[in-house]
Amino acid sequence: MDIKLELVAVPVTDVDRAKAFYERIGFNADHDITVSEDVRFVQLTPPGSACSIAVGKGLTRMTPGSLDNMQVVVSDIEEAYADLRDRGIEVTEIQDMPWGSFVYFSDPDGNGWAVQQTTPRTAAE
Repeated sequence: MDIKLELVAVPVTDVDRAKAFYERIGFNADHDITVSEDVRFVQLTPPGSACSIAVGKGLTRMTPGSLDNMQVVVSDIEEAYADLRDRGIEVTEIQDMPWGSFVYFSDPDGNGWAVQQTTPRTAAE
């Protein structure tokens, strides 16, 4: 039996601001549906990913900004770092660890993201 992770709710205070942020970093807005006055569902997917995130109203009881260390994986951390900076995203310097190379950023509510290249840059040298 396959079990696939397909959607993760990201708690935010302002749905439009969050949607614009995630679109700015390259996520595709798949759905933006207002179900009722109390429920709005916005699904965004990173390029090439089978898993999406959902921001909205009435989707989760988590406190906005409480999600920490969501992780995406890239093949080239230097390219990802440059791309995020070019898009105006505040991102940490590249950090090399034995299990990969990373940069970190947060969305406007403070939800934390890690971007990982699974092979450390130092291993390629």
